[in-house]
Amino acid sequence: MDKTSATKYIFVTGGVTSSLGKGIVSASLGKLLEERGYAVTIQKLDPYINVDPGTLNPYEHGECYVTNDGAETDLDLGHYERFLNVPTSQANNITTGRIYQNVISKERQGKYLGKTVQVIPHITDEIKENIKFLESKGEYDIIITEIGGTVGDIESLPYVEALRQLKWEMGEDNLIVIHLTLIPYLSAAKELKTKPTQHSVKTLMESGVQADILVCRTEHELSDEIKEKLARFCNVNVDCVIQSIDVNTIYDVPNHMYHEGLDKVALTKLKLNYNKPNLIAWNDFLNKYKNPKDSINIALIGKYIELQDSYKSILESFIHAGAVNEVDVNIVPLHSEHITSANVQEKLESFNGILVAPGFGERGVEGKIEAIKYVRLNKIPFFGICYGMQMAVIEYARNVLNLVDANSTEVNPSTKNPVIDLMEDQKSITDKGGTMRLGSWKCNVKKETLCHSVYKRENIDERHRHRYELNNKYLNMLEDKGLVASGKNNDTNLVEVIEIKDHPWFLGVQFHPEYKSTVLSPHPLFVSFVNAAILNKNN
Repeated sequence: MDKTSATKYIFVTGGVTSSLGKGIVSASLGKLLEERGYAVTIQKLDPYINVDPGTLNPYEHGECYVTNDGAETDLDLGHYERFLNVPTSQANNITTGRIYQNVISKERQGKYLGKTVQVIPHITDEIKENIKFLESKGEYDIIITEIGGTVGDIESLPYVEALRQLKWEMGEDNLIVIHLTLIPYLSAAKELKTKPTQHSVKTLMESGVQADILVCRTEHELSDEIKEKLARFCNVNVDCVIQSIDVNTIYDVPNHMYHEGLDKVALTKLKLNYNKPNLIAWNDFLNKYKNPKDSINIALIGKYIELQDSYKSILESFIHAGAVNEVDVNIVPLHSEHITSANVQEKLESFNGILVAPGFGERGVEGKIEAIKYVRLNKIPFFGICYGMQMAVIEYARNVLNLVDANSTEVNPSTKNPVIDLMEDQKSITDKGGTMRLGSWKCNVKKETLCHSVYKRENIDERHRHRYELNNKYLNMLEDKGLVASGKNNDTNLVEVIEIKDHPWFLGVQFHPEYKSTVLSPHPLFVSFVNAAILNKNN
């Protein structure tokens, strides 16, 4: 594409019900456009009033996804990165909380010259300014913008109004709207119903926005008759009614959208040329994922296991690593609160590897420590992420150094042996949101260690989200007893990676490698851990 031409915009809205998969459709369309040679990025507009999801309980919103620049964002940004293999940033996730915070801040500074501050124009102008910020970088041909929530929600009205204004300002050749909707199936009548979609499109039109393309989620094939009916009543061309039928995996969606012609229709409406997309690498991954040569069982031990989205990036990282190793990774979630010294063997002996997941707080801590003790003594591959790494240090201090009361000051502020302690620069902080050690930080990897054999280089950078760290006062004691600090940040002396010498695969990391795993660039730690689990199974 000619870089001198204007950036084009695609907005994705949702209707009828939430959780239809706007993020996956956006990511899939972005992938297809990317493989046709366009520079693409995706942003998410979230209607909730929280400034970011950083303080939200994972049960409320799923995992909090962290970008390289330290933004705590919606988990959909993880999908964008996994599909496009391109990093996102703070600018890719905008919440109503941030919008209002910015407007109020400007009002306090007198930037509105004493005028009455209103939703229109001030809130909508702020939304538009944030939407167009990515364009100002001059890096993208197409920007896909997903509006969270469902059309008709009171929370999303300012975003829809901003979209109406933008469409008017930019012109129909530069901005199109894709409306994702549901075509429910009534089993009693044995028919698909279009009325909810008609109402949803009508609601969108009442706000002054006409959908250009309909993407219809369905459990059954849409007949030509239904497509024609939808086109007639929703003011779109028949070729703009796109079927999105349920598939086995989210990674099938780009192929399905390609066969339905979503990307071709979008490019035609935006007056852009198109070549055939190059999906060879993507389909190679899919082929390996769908045709494994073996299977392994991995226990994921955490405290938010009731909601899969709480550990979304970890689950997807295992899919990527499983495909590389041509193995089906069966993840079994285990609640750490239910693990005790009496039942730990019964619960864990059938697994080929154990991952102790990130988390906060004291709930389920003792169960995690019991699990780590079991896998350490029984030579089962172990992977500890963030809090999981900290629990591994506590377990080692208690059972190898015989510091029986060793703990984290997060769990027990008065412990006599705080092997895990609050980071020095965190001790004066009272605000919770956006104040942790966040984003990408460098790590120096020690040679002749497991960590070095995995990364195959000495200098790496990984994303963080934590307040507590290994207390360096105990480091020499730990290392004298066989614990290896194989990764450190040289500027802060923060221990980033720990491992055990006499264990086939025992690794704890303070950072979050799952945030950087993508379909085309699976994370080496997950790839290596899965391989270790395969070896453990076959030994």
